[in-house]
Amino acid sequence: MSMTRQRPDAALRRARFHQPGDGPAQAAAARHVLPLLLTQDGSATRLCETVASGPVDLHLLAQRVVHDVPAEVHAALPGAAFLERWTCLAAHGEVMMDNLSYTVLDGLPDDVRHDLERGQAPIGHLLQRLWVRRWFLDDAPGVYRRLWATVGLPDPGATRAYGIATPEGPCMLIAETFRRGMLMDVSPPAG
Repeated sequence: MSMTRQRPDAALRRARFHQPGDGPAQAAAARHVLPLLLTQDGSATRLCETVASGPVDLHLLAQRVVHDVPAEVHAALPGAAFLERWTCLAAHGEVMMDNLSYTVLDGLPDDVRHDLERGQAPIGHLLQRLWVRRWFLDDAPGVYRRLWATVGLPDPGATRAYGIATPEGPCMLIAETFRRGMLMDVSPPAG
């Protein structure tokens, strides 16, 4: 896993999941894969690593403690201060997903909180240390607007939001926009 703190827009290709010029085969693949990505309830990080056939790059775009958050965050999480974190996961020059997360820092185990604040690992890797449950939000327009204000390219059909709870209670809200990189083919050429 490599990590960078610069905006990846110049170096990486970020595209909407569905493209207007897709040929029939590409459009069919996108229609088939996207519902699987949006409904899976495991680690999206692990899915990215599987699609990429190996480690992915974590690009930490911004991370800060905030009090002013979208209404969905206050409705889903306790507390008044949250770690707001924008990241993208990429491989082979393509963005696979853009993320915006809000984390309640109080109540997390010290090692998870420390590693989260360092910003060097995807949340999916940190969550494997905890017993967690996920619940999906029907919609989170305020969080989506904030995500896309940083990463651009709004793509509502390829975006979801969900909460994470530990036995101590709700601790995270995550919004993910899956990008075209999830359709990459890294298999060796036949021959």
